[in-house]
Amino acid sequence: MRIVIALGGNALLRRHERPDAAIQQANVRRAAAALAPMLDDHEVVLTHGNGPQVGVLAVQSASDPHLTTPYPFDVLGAQTQGMIGYWLLQEMHNVAPNRQVAAIINQTEVDPIDPAFTNPTKFIGETYTHDEATQLATTRGWSMRPDGDDWRRVVGSPQPQRVVETELIRLLLDAGTIVVCAGGGGVPVVRDGADRLHGVEAVVDKDLTGAVLAGALGADALLILTDMAAVMRDFGTPNQRPIREIDPASLRAISFPAGSMGPKVEAACRFVESGGKFAVIGSLDDPLALLEGRAGTRITPLG
Repeated sequence: MRIVIALGGNALLRRHERPDAAIQQANVRRAAAALAPMLDDHEVVLTHGNGPQVGVLAVQSASDPHLTTPYPFDVLGAQTQGMIGYWLLQEMHNVAPNRQVAAIINQTEVDPIDPAFTNPTKFIGETYTHDEATQLATTRGWSMRPDGDDWRRVVGSPQPQRVVETELIRLLLDAGTIVVCAGGGGVPVVRDGADRLHGVEAVVDKDLTGAVLAGALGADALLILTDMAAVMRDFGTPNQRPIREIDPASLRAISFPAGSMGPKVEAACRFVESGGKFAVIGSLDDPLALLEGRAGTRITPLG
């Protein structure tokens, strides 16, 4: 099968872990080992998040006294694509030495008048206490929102329209290459009246970009890997229970948090509605079980 796999942030950095390079590389190593059993039998495209990493770079850039202004988010996103792409490239080669692996920096086109630019919801960076978040909002002008028991910075997350380098990715995939791309949802760009591309201040959701890319590549399946074993009904209550198989309409009828599970559910539904055979949301620990229907939440046209 042709599969697009979207690695969640926990594949790189788990909640409350320090964003040290060694810690993230160890996490990537574990993710690559988990993916290894499916690499020889399928065509694989890997996408990944960059929320914690782009947040670290944003703090560094904002704190650098030698900069007139901090680096914009499109540039920071490209930096994280290179850094994380390198780690994944190396570890995927280590677990699949007989396969060619390519990691590319690419752009994702968005609508310049997307309302998300004025309603930031995408979590980035580290977690803070309420007092720390209040101080950062005051001193740096950041938008802060609660994320579980913590607070994090949020930025605009416009809807992905298309991955600019889709045909290059298709060529690599057709040649038998494992492709790492669309990191952090891709570098967000807009197209002007002269058909020129320009970067914008935003972070695109990697799961939604994964759905767009999977549809454009004619993928059979979209796997969205996270730190949850499955999508839960009544999450966070004593009555929570996993959803095993469901159709897009029924899944959309359930409410999910906009900053976490919501985009994953939306991405899975969009992919299946656009002609994909199935999407699965579940744990990074055993992606082969997700692919084979033995774990996770499976979204199919008929449920």
